[in-house]
Amino acid sequence: VQLQASGGGTVQAGGSLRLSCVGSGDAMRNYVMAWFRQAPGKEREFIATVSRGGSSTDYADFVKGRFTISKDNAKNTVHLQMNMLEPEDTAVYCCAADRFSRTGAATQNAYRTWGQGTQVTVSS
Repeated sequence: VQLQASGGGTVQAGGSLRLSCVGSGDAMRNYVMAWFRQAPGKEREFIATVSRGGSSTDYADFVKGRFTISKDNAKNTVHLQMNMLEPEDTAVYCCAADRFSRTGAATQNAYRTWGQGTQVTVSS
């Protein structure tokens, strides 16, 4: 599968953005999906993951209650709804997929397919 992420932009603190990741070349119902982010000078970090069927999700502690991952297998799309954004959320956000990883996988090496990043900038 190939992944294309979009939806980034610049918002003020407290605002919201919705990121989308569209898959092509294979059915995303076969893949565990995740979002990661990387801020300047920092390592890439896990944000959220969703199961193949879309019913099971898991989040990093720092986004619980603010971000929501969802999956629409009919549209081959995964979304990341981000609310109450903070300047610390500024980063390049990437979606990732893997056909064989377990549900809930939260490490980079669990995902073999990556989309290009989309920049999110939160101003104070």
